[in-house]
Amino acid sequence: MELETLKVSVNDYFATVTIARPPVNAQNNRLREEIQVVMDSLGDRADVRAIILTGEGKAFSAGADLSERPTQDPGNYTAHNRRVRASFDCILECPKPVIAAVNGAAIGAGCVSALCCDILIFSDKGYLQMTEVNVGLAGGVAHVRRHLGESDARLMLLTGRRIYGPDLLQKGVASACVAPEALMDTATEIARDIAKASPSAIRAAKLAFQLTENLSLYEGYRYEQGNTKALSTTKDSAEAMAAFREKRPPVFKP
Repeated sequence: MELETLKVSVNDYFATVTIARPPVNAQNNRLREEIQVVMDSLGDRADVRAIILTGEGKAFSAGADLSERPTQDPGNYTAHNRRVRASFDCILECPKPVIAAVNGAAIGAGCVSALCCDILIFSDKGYLQMTEVNVGLAGGVAHVRRHLGESDARLMLLTGRRIYGPDLLQKGVASACVAPEALMDTATEIARDIAKASPSAIRAAKLAFQLTENLSLYEGYRYEQGNTKALSTTKDSAEAMAAFREKRPPVFKP
């Protein structure tokens, strides 16, 4: 697919996906289609072990493009909701870890896109905001609740207030909050650390986060122990053991 709303680059076993739909990177149907194609493709590529998702300009993504709201004709909202869910699910389900580098406004659908990522890094100018109540809409509760405590989640969704990077770091939502000029370097350092690790182990770890979220501690840990047993027979495991014996860094092949 020829991309119109995203820019993609791949270097050193990690990809950078930049939302590029000026002026504020609003999400339209074309962007939703492209993000699915890009995430599915990068998820299958052997030369990609981590993905950075960011926005071009001053916004990460200022939400849904309201000019493309569905009409009330039968079936339109059902189809629209399916497309929107798929544009978030492709980030959640991507087998490669996705790092959100939130450079500015992440509002509504943009907020949810960021919260679907595995690791969140913010510029001190970056913020999350859910403005649905101000425009007569609703949504995002399930995704916001995964990251914020109950009171903060309700405060955010019921008031439409912004929560900036420094506060998100303090609340445990962000892993780092840095100056704007350091944002991409910080995200890149994390992506490179992931890319050095065993690809099969990284895939198993991300899947474990997904599958054990709603399991009991007992069931979740039993699942992970099964993963450990399966991984012990892989080429990655053999290379890791050889590297340990030979006192050298492991080199994991695609």
